[in-house]
Amino acid sequence: MTNKQSAYQYVNYSWDDASASKLSPAERLVYRSNLLGSDQRITNTGGGNTSSKLMEQDPLSGEQVEVLWVKGSGGDLRTAKKDNFSSLYQQKLIDLQKNYAKRADKGLKSQAEDDMVGMYPHTTFNLNPRASSIDTPLHSFLSGKHVDHMHPNAIISIAASRRCEELTKEIFGGEMAYVPWMRPGFELGLAMQEIERKNPKIQAIMMGQHGFISWDNDDKACYEKTLAFIEKAATYIESKYAAKGGDTKAFGGAKCQSLDQAKRQEVFAKILPWLRGKVSQHKRFIGTVQDDVKILRFVNSKEVPRLSALGTSCPDHFLRTKIKPLYVDWNPQAEDVASLKQKLETGLVKYREDYAAYYNKCKHSNSPAMRDANPTVILIPGLGMIAWGKDKSESRVTAEFYNCAVEVMRGAEAIDEYIALPQQEAFDIEYWLLEEAKLQRMPAEKELARQIIIVVGAGSGIGKETAHRLVKDGAHIVCVDLNADAANATAKEITDKYGLGIGVAGSGISGCGPAIGLSCDITKRDSIRHMLDQVALAYGGFDSIAVTAGIFVPSDTTGHIPDDKWALTFNINVTGSYLVADEAFKTWKEQGLRGNLVLTTSANAAVAKKGSLAYDTSKAAANHLIRELAIELSPLVRVNGVAPATVVKGSAMFPRDRVIGSLAKYNIPYTEDEATDSLVNKLAQFYADRTLTKSPIVPADQAEAYFILLTQRLSKTTGQVITVDGGLHEAFLR
Repeated sequence: MTNKQSAYQYVNYSWDDASASKLSPAERLVYRSNLLGSDQRITNTGGGNTSSKLMEQDPLSGEQVEVLWVKGSGGDLRTAKKDNFSSLYQQKLIDLQKNYAKRADKGLKSQAEDDMVGMYPHTTFNLNPRASSIDTPLHSFLSGKHVDHMHPNAIISIAASRRCEELTKEIFGGEMAYVPWMRPGFELGLAMQEIERKNPKIQAIMMGQHGFISWDNDDKACYEKTLAFIEKAATYIESKYAAKGGDTKAFGGAKCQSLDQAKRQEVFAKILPWLRGKVSQHKRFIGTVQDDVKILRFVNSKEVPRLSALGTSCPDHFLRTKIKPLYVDWNPQAEDVASLKQKLETGLVKYREDYAAYYNKCKHSNSPAMRDANPTVILIPGLGMIAWGKDKSESRVTAEFYNCAVEVMRGAEAIDEYIALPQQEAFDIEYWLLEEAKLQRMPAEKELARQIIIVVGAGSGIGKETAHRLVKDGAHIVCVDLNADAANATAKEITDKYGLGIGVAGSGISGCGPAIGLSCDITKRDSIRHMLDQVALAYGGFDSIAVTAGIFVPSDTTGHIPDDKWALTFNINVTGSYLVADEAFKTWKEQGLRGNLVLTTSANAAVAKKGSLAYDTSKAAANHLIRELAIELSPLVRVNGVAPATVVKGSAMFPRDRVIGSLAKYNIPYTEDEATDSLVNKLAQFYADRTLTKSPIVPADQAEAYFILLTQRLSKTTGQVITVDGGLHEAFLR
């Protein structure tokens, strides 16, 4: 521990003079921002902003001018780069005050706020394309050359207390002023400017129900000042919290006890797909489960009904968690899962009614249309919290933000009484026209967005290629293979490329981003069920399944295949697909959401040939299994198949010895010491030459067929098999 860090208990001190000294002034701003954003006790994901007023050479005049570099709209301080910051002429921003005053004097203050945001591009320095944050005036109008606006839980606990102004004076003395709640923007910036003018010695301002802002003319001093204020707030809160009984008395003490972890996971697995179906009637959601000690302490408490009904306080929180969560008054010790489902269903109906009433009460004549009325946070005693989002990253961030809200409630209740933002103010933030415009500017969702697709056989060959193809268009991929290491390797390839996302971890599921790896033996029903339950815990459910797993056992030199090998071939190629379909259909019915099942057959299903009796027969059975399942699973699930011809390159079914055996069988010249790639290419071209297109078939060709069948492009197609065989005329139907 450094000497500096020893002075802090509730934040991390990470400034390194040697590192900072090598950086340009703008790079030092990025450095400071990354340090602050890396500690979630300082600010939440995507929240807060930082700035520096720097002298730059004007590209037009060549003169030195003061430029405000400030974190732009969107982005996250922890990962921010220089291009995440907007750059604006400081004097032009100051000059906008006259423009604002004229409009505000005419009684158009609200419109003036929005108009000023539209003026920021006119103050842009050096054609910087980064859109400016609505917090820009806060940074511009304060005198400090370096400004930090943070959302620490400890500070917001004070900001969200009924006696916020008194507590600010009590805790910080004359070092921090107070400004009551104002929507972020021009008016708030002017109010802060006036507070500093009247109190030139202050170093920070507490923003009622929002956060705080601090400044200095030295960037390192600004960083240290930000940390010092948070440390002082947290120290005060924790002393009061301990005096009131600490964890055992938090939120009024425990009303019920948690189920043990194994039981929690069992109950979650039973309710999550069903619940996902209930909340996904407008658009599909991806779930994140959290059941750690802190969230359980909250959901099990006596005060959770009162506090959860108040909703969150900080605007950054409720933009993601909505005005309030859905709390379900379920007794884990006395009630069963059926009772929980009933209470959840009743609660969801009431929640939607309440949300519609909130919208109708607070809306303006020009408000955007009401958004999805389903909750994004659900609290269940004894179990924990479920958060929902459009993808795994968003649901994890939603969970993170409600964790912040819980910590704020804990702190506020320890020092005073927690209060929420008034509903009208909350609505005006949630349905702000500028926020709506930002949503409308977002790129269209990818074709498989919000979809959770299980790829069985994803450890190699066609399955691996299919997993990579599907995630490219937005799907969340569950990589399943008998070989757990292979499944995890494919999942890691995906997460290495696309990232894990951000936020808190799920319930015991590691690496839970756009892909996870799971082991499963599809010849065993209990293994399939365990895998599907793990998928529910990771994502809340699933939408589609592609079964690419298969086995080829050749006949021996006499044309005979042992009974056990015959049985194994059918167990994997036919029975395994049936068991997956049958077990998955239970979950599909629980969800009530339409899905897809795509099985793998083969061109060999229609072409009899010597040496592959068990394989060819099993694939013929798989062809008919597709037709039968299409009937059995309709109308909820479409069932189709992909029939590859021989895929040699990239296939796990063609190890070197089988390639050599095939070359010998077809009298294709080769040498024993020839490189494997050369052998594979010879065999692949031999098979290609038998087709009409004369081109070798590779896993990517098959993956494209799975992709098409798993999208809505062929939404009226079921019970069909798409052949990807290069034009093998022997397999033409007749």
